[in-house]
Amino acid sequence: MVILLLVQLTSLPQRLDNWLYDSLITTWPASADPDVVLVAIDEKSLAALGPWPWPRSTHAELIRQLDTAGARTIVFDILFSESTSEDELLAQRMREHGRVILPLYLAPASHNELFREHLPAYPLMDAAAGLGHAHVELDFDGIARGLYLYSGLGNELWPAMSLAAHNREPGSDPRLFPGLSAPAYVNVRRDFVRVPLSGRGDEFTTYSYSDILDAPAQAGWLTGKTVLIGATAAGFGDVLPTPFSGLARPMAGVEFHANVYSALSQNQLITTASSLWPRLLTLASLILVMLFLPRLRPSRTLVFSIGLTLGLTALTVCLLMVFRFWLPIANAVLVPLIAFPLWSTRRLSLANHFLNQQIDLLERGNLLHLPTPAHREPFKVLDSLKTLLQPGGWLLIENGTVLCQQNLTPTDLGPGPDLHGLWHHRDGLSQVTLERGERVYRIGLVLPSGLAGAAAERYLNRLRLQADTAPERRRAGAENLSTRINRAQHATERLNHIQQFIWRSFEHMPDGIIVTDALGLILFANNHVPRWFQQPAPSLQGMALAHLLQGHDPRSPGWSETLADTLTLQESRTVDLHLHDRDFLIHFAPFLLPDSSQNGVIANISDISELREQQRQHREAIDFISHDVRSPLVSQLALIEQLKRRPGEVQTEQLEQLRKLARRSYYLAEEFVQLARAEQLTETRFYDCEFLSIVENARDSVSEQAIEKGIRLVLQDGDDLWLRGNAELLERAVINLLTNAVQYSESGTTVTIQVFRAGHQACLTVSDEGVGIAESELAGLFDRFRRQKSSELAGNHGVGLGLSFVSVVVEKHKGEINVESIEGEGSAFTLKLPVAPGP
Repeated sequence: MVILLLVQLTSLPQRLDNWLYDSLITTWPASADPDVVLVAIDEKSLAALGPWPWPRSTHAELIRQLDTAGARTIVFDILFSESTSEDELLAQRMREHGRVILPLYLAPASHNELFREHLPAYPLMDAAAGLGHAHVELDFDGIARGLYLYSGLGNELWPAMSLAAHNREPGSDPRLFPGLSAPAYVNVRRDFVRVPLSGRGDEFTTYSYSDILDAPAQAGWLTGKTVLIGATAAGFGDVLPTPFSGLARPMAGVEFHANVYSALSQNQLITTASSLWPRLLTLASLILVMLFLPRLRPSRTLVFSIGLTLGLTALTVCLLMVFRFWLPIANAVLVPLIAFPLWSTRRLSLANHFLNQQIDLLERGNLLHLPTPAHREPFKVLDSLKTLLQPGGWLLIENGTVLCQQNLTPTDLGPGPDLHGLWHHRDGLSQVTLERGERVYRIGLVLPSGLAGAAAERYLNRLRLQADTAPERRRAGAENLSTRINRAQHATERLNHIQQFIWRSFEHMPDGIIVTDALGLILFANNHVPRWFQQPAPSLQGMALAHLLQGHDPRSPGWSETLADTLTLQESRTVDLHLHDRDFLIHFAPFLLPDSSQNGVIANISDISELREQQRQHREAIDFISHDVRSPLVSQLALIEQLKRRPGEVQTEQLEQLRKLARRSYYLAEEFVQLARAEQLTETRFYDCEFLSIVENARDSVSEQAIEKGIRLVLQDGDDLWLRGNAELLERAVINLLTNAVQYSESGTTVTIQVFRAGHQACLTVSDEGVGIAESELAGLFDRFRRQKSSELAGNHGVGLGLSFVSVVVEKHKGEINVESIEGEGSAFTLKLPVAPGP
């Protein structure tokens, strides 16, 4: 109780409540009202219309445009407190619309003056359908979580701006609260509510101010919408930190008010409980702890404390999500969190007898010990590193005496590192000092340059070659207890070490492993098995292996016969297995179960899908070479033989035909070679490249082909986007997309190229107005040697490698490619690649 009272002197309870509230609000954000539209005064509008402030005639024109579009209510989050010569024009537009809401502000005119109302200029206030205050309440941590629905001076309070817009009959006069008794200069606020935000501010439909002005007037496209107008550009200062953004990325004020209006329209505003309810809840939590904690066994006190904490949390979550009621529970939750460790400390002395018993059991156990590299002899360490890293030179020194060396001398190494066991890297030379008893060794290596050398250095830094030899200091009065505890700890560490070694070895094996008992029931399955069979791991425990295999790959005779032969005849079996369009090889082997004369089964499952795919690609390549490459070559030879028989009658058409056949043979070979290069691409061949330049180069390469066919290539303006990749293959991939677009488009059409950024991805969209692609052919569009039937019938004979090449290049760059196509209208290919920081 005393600790809980001391905690009240800090801000910890408020911080815990705010953290829980923010977590719930951001995890389950409110839905945005689709009838709310934002018109943003953003950087684009400032660039188009000039610096702020703008003439009131500009705002009048905006109201006219929105009135024509059918906007139901217009809310300005802009203060119009100063009078101008254009106020009458703006007021006239406001009257013509009929539902324009303006904000007001409550603040002293200067530091030493009293609060007063900063109202809009009189013509505007008279023309406004309603007025509302724009104040948002900040919590003690500077985060905006809600606002007061009413705020004003004395007993005349103005509704919040969003509330005024939501009212069916808004007014330009404050609401009178006769029950309030406060001087007319005192700022009075009431009806605080929390606002469930819809997100970071981009959930509402938003238009730029300048875009609305520049767009041609269209009637009805904003019918029934409530339009909020305010500043979002940097520099206005109208920003609010929210639970979604924190202090790093504040939300614009107009976006916050849009969330308030959205919550009002959907009846989602959150009411906060009075201070009495949290106190009663804390008292109830304290009574439960005092009643149950002393009566529970030690093993159940943690369950009780966690259960009570989760119950309180579930209560506030239910009240918030279902009833839109926020009940702070920090103090009530702190009661079990503080009581549990105090009560556990009191019971800790009861564990001494149990500890002594466990020490004796562990000391008598025969635990397997796995030697670590820190206990290996330096000769063995050097031999292993030579085998693994293949250095260009090495050196081993013992107490200043060179034991073995190659292409490296002690002078090359220089002084040894001060800390034993830590590798020191300099100019391609790596060395470490090791201590084995009274002997000191130095190992030096000449590592290869480039990425291989950097990877080897990282490997050496992780390698622990020096054991901790610092003697342990014990207090004289507790030497016996400390010794027994250390022995128990050492035995437990050895046991955990071997268990982790065996477990991780099974879990990280490249193959799936299943172990059964003598009845063929599954005892163990590593992480590959649930993923390949697409079954939850807990469901595999105790399942018959034969039923598992028969359910996913039925066959006759069933799997039971194979398992029976393994268990009864104690013979190994190897069988093909097909799971979810993947090919596997499963090997059954019997083994003797521990403490038993019965045999179990170890099933080793190897994924051979890539091997089968390589075999399929090999067959496709043979078919490609034997048909697609061979056919034009045979035609060329036949044509050459014909020309040889009539050397004096060589015609231009024959030479042109020969040229086409030769070019087709070249293109076939070139596409095959390019696809092979793409499949062998690794990140070692990546470098910083600029995506827009790649696309421009590809467009220039295809421009001549497009001009010959009368097709326009239009590259829309885009930003410079840097990515990490292979520019040559990326350019070739874009060329393939553009070539296809030109090839399958009619003369006089346009191929549009867009380069843009979407989040952390650089995107390219190539759209054409061609024949399109049948829906039935989209699924296999990127397969090797796949040709469209419509293209073949139209005379566009391809190889079927171009889009496969694009798919492989995108995959190697960890990107994705999508296609949208309507037959007879055109296709759009979208390529997305991860963006890298600029060089």
